[in-house]
Amino acid sequence: MARAHFAVVAALVAVGIAGAPGSLMAQTPTAPEFKQVLAGKKVEPPIKGQAEVEFTQPVTKKNGDNVVTTIRIKNVASAPIARLKVAETWFDKGGNIVAAGEGTLDKPLAAGAVDTITITTPFQQGKMNSNSWNFSHANGTIKPKRVSKLDDPAKAAAAPAAKK
Repeated sequence: MARAHFAVVAALVAVGIAGAPGSLMAQTPTAPEFKQVLAGKKVEPPIKGQAEVEFTQPVTKKNGDNVVTTIRIKNVASAPIARLKVAETWFDKGGNIVAAGEGTLDKPLAAGAVDTITITTPFQQGKMNSNSWNFSHANGTIKPKRVSKLDDPAKAAAAPAAKK
């Protein structure tokens, strides 16, 4: 009896599939429409190996339970720098490491562009005597050069427009 029911159900399913080839088999899903995100835009690949940056004297301030250091950086390399990172290490009077933090730019720093990196480090009362910075990027090393002032091309371009 169970075989007879199974045979009838199997036959009905087979007839349903075979009887409607146009409706089930002919339905092909349509591909989603792709939009070209970078169409017409010039994309310059990031620098690989050593890149050069200029930076001004970092400003360090205590903010609550943290020490916050801000560094203005200018890319003087010929190509964008991807994932520019500055690691800050704090030392006690004996030269022992007592704290560390790092700041990273999430977007590439274009050639000639200026940006700010912020580093937040937990404050160690009475232990933080001196600090140092280590610059790096996603594709290599950084050769940093401290300067007294940075020329920001974006601000220079905006200044004549503001005077009009």
